[in-house]
Amino acid sequence: MSIVIRAAKVEDVPVILEINNYEILQTTVNYDIVPKTLEEQQNWFHQKANAGFPILVAEINGKVEGFAFYGTFRPKYGYRFTVEHSVYIGPDSRGKGLGRKLMNQLIGIARAAGYHSMVGGIDSSNMGSLEFHRKLGFREVGRFQEIGQKFDKWLDLIFVQLLLDESN
Repeated sequence: MSIVIRAAKVEDVPVILEINNYEILQTTVNYDIVPKTLEEQQNWFHQKANAGFPILVAEINGKVEGFAFYGTFRPKYGYRFTVEHSVYIGPDSRGKGLGRKLMNQLIGIARAAGYHSMVGGIDSSNMGSLEFHRKLGFREVGRFQEIGQKFDKWLDLIFVQLLLDESN
């Protein structure tokens, strides 16, 4: 099994869309409830690229099976050294180390770019993601009760944080 982590290309957007829409329709990993269109996902890709934010993909034997990115945490100037990230792995490729490889590279890019803090929001039912982030050095820093709603139930969101200038 050959795993490659690389910068996403516009040609990867349809697969990114497929992975993203799976999470929207099937899980509480993503709090969106309406699937994205190809045009919306392409716009997202170009907005990230134009802002200078990385989008990485993970390939297994040449096929994109996951992606990760970061972007603006909040638009106010005082937050300029903090980014918020997301990582998504296709349902058939979980547990193969793709998430760890994507995140290690993404964290390295954020450090090299001079960011101080990386945060992520994780649904409280996603214990696998919480443990995954703990192993990467992230710490839980906040819990919001019943902040989202999907599949006719209230969802709790946990924020995790990694200070990038600390050693893990």
